[in-house]
Amino acid sequence: MEQSKKMARVAVEALEDKKAGNITILDISEISTIADFFIIADGTNKNQVQAMIDNVEEAMQKGGFALKQMEGYRTANWILMDYGNVIIHVFDTENRLFYDIERIWRDGKEITKEQL
Repeated sequence: MEQSKKMARVAVEALEDKKAGNITILDISEISTIADFFIIADGTNKNQVQAMIDNVEEAMQKGGFALKQMEGYRTANWILMDYGNVIIHVFDTENRLFYDIERIWRDGKEITKEQL
C-alpha cells in the first residue's frame, strides 16, 4: 500500500503542475481488487488534457513506475492510465460530468493528497 500511495502522490503532483481541475483521490482498496486508488481530474480542452497526461507519464517514469496501459489519448475526452494499483482518469470537463466516476465508485473513500 505504501508503494501505491507513493505512485498516487507522484501522479497528483504531476496533474497539479499542469493546472488540472477538480482532482479527486478515491481509496478503493477496501471495495475492489482492481486497484488501491483512482485519481480523477479534468481539463478544459484537448491540449490541456494531453499535457496533463504527458506530465503524469513523465513523472511516473522518473519515479520508476511502469505504465501498463493507456486508452483515449488521441481523442482526449477521457484518458485512462493504468499503473496497476493506481488508475488515473483524466476527462475533459463535459465528459467528467457525464460519466461521473465518483458517483459510480461512491463506496470508495475520498482522501486528500496529505493522506497519501
